[in-house]
Amino acid sequence: MTAPGATSFPRSKIRILLLEGVHATAVERLTAAGYDVESRPGALDEATLCEAIDGVHVLGIRSRTRLTAPVLAAGRRLLSVGCFCIGTSQVDLAAANAAGVPVFNAPLSNTRSVAELILAELIMLSRRLGDANGELHRGQWRKQAGGRHELRGRTLGIVGYGHIGRQVGVLAEAFGMTVLFHDVIEQLPMGNNRRVTSLAELLPAADFVTLHVPETPHTRGLIGAAELALMRRGACLLNASRGSVVDLHALAAALRAGQLSGAAVDVYPEEPERDTPDFDCPLRGLPNVVLTPHIGGSTEEAQQSIGQEVADKLVRFVDAGGTHGAVNFPNLDLPHKAGTHRILNVHRNVPGVLAAINGAASALGANVHAQVLATDPATGYLIMDLDQDVSHDLQAALAAQPGSIRTRILY
Repeated sequence: MTAPGATSFPRSKIRILLLEGVHATAVERLTAAGYDVESRPGALDEATLCEAIDGVHVLGIRSRTRLTAPVLAAGRRLLSVGCFCIGTSQVDLAAANAAGVPVFNAPLSNTRSVAELILAELIMLSRRLGDANGELHRGQWRKQAGGRHELRGRTLGIVGYGHIGRQVGVLAEAFGMTVLFHDVIEQLPMGNNRRVTSLAELLPAADFVTLHVPETPHTRGLIGAAELALMRRGACLLNASRGSVVDLHALAAALRAGQLSGAAVDVYPEEPERDTPDFDCPLRGLPNVVLTPHIGGSTEEAQQSIGQEVADKLVRFVDAGGTHGAVNFPNLDLPHKAGTHRILNVHRNVPGVLAAINGAASALGANVHAQVLATDPATGYLIMDLDQDVSHDLQAALAAQPGSIRTRILY
């Protein structure tokens, strides 16, 4: 990357605020890039965050911080948001898009950690290890084989066959399990994993069903009383995706009725913003139920990898304008040519913008070396490299265009 000159906003004045104890790897990467980095251990409520975000150029959060439209409006200098996790449902993505703020996440970095947790829970549920552990802690010795099974020869049903679902399928197959999966998008099977065409086909065919879907209007309430009734009697349900996907009261009723013999849940419809000693859940106290506090990706390895992945994306955007990997924004990258200035322009996606941009460049006699433009339904994003002598004039011309949201010059 070309070192920024007088044109780029000085790196040392780029303010970055990281919340929720983002891993030190990210702090080190962003500090090494020359930014002014502040790291705080916990989440902030909306009012406090509205105050804290004033003057911040990049905000880093995990899953507890809620980035609402009022917070984004308060971040008048905000350029980008980094979600140091897989999900981005904690961010108002439409409001961020409208403000010209790309949001980055780490969709791959905790894949292995979540997959390994699912395998551990499959063994725990099949062998009822949670109950046995609790009994011995209470001084009860109960050695028995009834109701305990090997995983080998059992059938695992995977709902959502993305990065995590595929990894789970590979690991489960290594244990000798038969693996079925269902996804609304056509996916290439891994190993001997076999696709089924519907949830109704998968649920009665599996001894264990594990959920790995995003939170969308279609997945909210995906598993309720009707779906649980379709499952094989004595089967187990695992959810490490999103808390809104499963009706926990219906799941508790199915466990009490003996329709299911166990469950493992890592995510909940409502999760506290801070550690608490009084968290409640309809599944508490039920036999052969493993409850964990949203720790699927909470390993040192995953957090280190997440910190590196998201920090790298943020540096690439701040220093070069690259938006590859943004979840709410047109994805663009353009190699930089030495000796040019780079203009970044975010604008409303309305007809005639590209003609107006090129007209402004032509009127100034700009020598454009390269340009790329991409749009989504609401927003357009332009990266343009041109000779340095007219870059400031063109920046002003683009910023004055109707529908322009933000214009920056780099290098």
